[in-house]
Amino acid sequence: MIGLPTFGLALLLAPAPASPPPAWRELQPGLELGRFVSPRPSDVGDSTVTVLRIDPAQYELRLLSAKLLKLEAGLPAPEWAARYGALAVVNASMFREDGLTSVAHMRSGEAFNNPTWSKDNAVFVARPRDAGLPGAQILDRTCGDVPRLSRRYDVVIQNIRMLDCAGRNAWAQQPRRWSTAALGQDGGGRMLFVHARSPWSTHDLIDVLLALPLDLKRLMYVEGGPEASLFVKVGGRVEVEAMGSFETGFFESDTNQRFWPLPNVIAVLPHAAR
Repeated sequence: MIGLPTFGLALLLAPAPASPPPAWRELQPGLELGRFVSPRPSDVGDSTVTVLRIDPAQYELRLLSAKLLKLEAGLPAPEWAARYGALAVVNASMFREDGLTSVAHMRSGEAFNNPTWSKDNAVFVARPRDAGLPGAQILDRTCGDVPRLSRRYDVVIQNIRMLDCAGRNAWAQQPRRWSTAALGQDGGGRMLFVHARSPWSTHDLIDVLLALPLDLKRLMYVEGGPEASLFVKVGGRVEVEAMGSFETGFFESDTNQRFWPLPNVIAVLPHAAR
């Protein structure tokens, strides 16, 4: 019998290379968590993008608004989750100087946080009034009948779009950069709560997100800087405590370690919580 060369024997005995970790980890059915290192690093922080993927057929996405709930002020994301039994919380929108009113149109049921429509083109809708509609989706005013469709939902939140109707980057390049919270929708109709603590210009962050395995079809901006928040707690275990920090001209540091109060959030709740 002819013996194997030493190098051949070493190859046979070498352990098989470890398979890469899955992109998504299931927290419970219809709720998955992904953490991705950006292919385009930021020079601040760890360049990680955290994404919660939600099946709106299995969960309710609800607007929690301090103004509509008659609270005196907003709450940090973990307090919103604890008080209202939410599994996850992300910013709903930017807000005005009164600390309560959204910068653009926002409605829950028949109650308005802000009745005025701005020029912005992205509109998140949830809690359908009619059977057969998706549990949540992001509409675009330039390629859909938003007035008609929005009337068929209880939750309507207007924000700045990040992708156009063809899925292209819709944000002009600029020198300013910040931590970002965003809301996306993928090709399967699932909603994505997106958080990036490391700062990029919004244009560059959109390119980063398009390069990740997210299958993005719609994307809307909800907040930047220290207020950008994502909190996830499932089965009694805190899975995500992500707060923003850096913002050009406001908070040029990666040192923020607390959740800032938010007047309006989108919360994920089990359908039974209705």
